[in-house]
Amino acid sequence: MNCAMNMFLWTTHVTKEHLPELKLVKNSGYNMVEIPILNVDDISHYQWLGEQLKDIGLIPLSITARGEEDNPCSPDPAVRQLAVNNNKRAIDCANALGANKISGLLHTALGVFTGQGPTSQEWQWSVEVMRETAAYAQKMNIEISLEFINRFECYLTNTTADMARLVKDIDYPNVGILYDTFHANIEEKDVAEAIRENAHLINHVHISENDRSTPGSGHVRWDETFAALEEVGYNGTFAVEAFGLNLPELIPVVKIWRKMYESEEQICRDAYQFIKSYRVKD
Repeated sequence: MNCAMNMFLWTTHVTKEHLPELKLVKNSGYNMVEIPILNVDDISHYQWLGEQLKDIGLIPLSITARGEEDNPCSPDPAVRQLAVNNNKRAIDCANALGANKISGLLHTALGVFTGQGPTSQEWQWSVEVMRETAAYAQKMNIEISLEFINRFECYLTNTTADMARLVKDIDYPNVGILYDTFHANIEEKDVAEAIRENAHLINHVHISENDRSTPGSGHVRWDETFAALEEVGYNGTFAVEAFGLNLPELIPVVKIWRKMYESEEQICRDAYQFIKSYRVKD
C-alpha cells in the first residue's frame, strides 16, 4: 500500500528542524511523504531534502499551489507567464527532491475570487498554462495531479466532473485528477458515482476528514469512498492531508483556527491505521 503523510501537518517549508517529524512519518507506517513546494527559488534545498528522505526511507511526493501574484487565470499576460514560470520551477524542485509526482493547484489560484463563476476565457487561460506546464513535466517523467477545491477556496474547479473536463481539455497523458475527500464531502452529491465516472483520470487521493481532523472521526462517507475506489481498481497513493496551526501562508485560506486533533503524532499514527483498516488486503 502506497501511503503518504502531507507535511502541511507541521509546516509549509520542510527544513532540518523537521527531520524528527519525517522520522515519525516513517515509523508510523507510511512509505511516502508529501512535501510542500511553495518556495520555488532554492532547488538545492530540495536536493538536500531528497537525500535526507532517502536516508530515512521515505519516497517523496510534492504539492504546490499558485496564488494571486501568479494566478494562471489572470487577465494579465505577465501574471499568467509567472504562473507558467513558477509551475516549472516547482517541477524543477520536485525533480531535485526525487519526486515523480507534483499535485495541487497548478491550474488556478488558491483563495482568489472575482465574485462570479469561471468564464470561458479564464478556463482557456488555465488550459494554456497547464499545457505548457504538462509538456515541461513530461520531459522529466513527472506526473501531475490537479486538485478540485471547494467553492469557499476556489471558483474554477469545484467538483470531480469539473476537473475531469479540465484534464480532458489539457489533454496530456501525465495530467490527472487529485480526488480529495474533504472537498468532495462538500461538493459531491454522490461520492461513489463521482469516483466511478472519473476513475480513469484519478491518479492521486487525499484522505481528509470533513473538519480536517483524524480520518474516521467525522462524517465523510468513508465506506462509500473506499468501496468505490476498490470497485474501480484504484492502486495509486493515498495521502493524508491535515493542517497544523503553523502555516501563515495557508491559514487565511483554509480557515484552520483551532487544533482538530490531540497531537500531530496522534493524527499521523491513527490516520495510517485508519487507511490500513480499509486496505488491509494490500
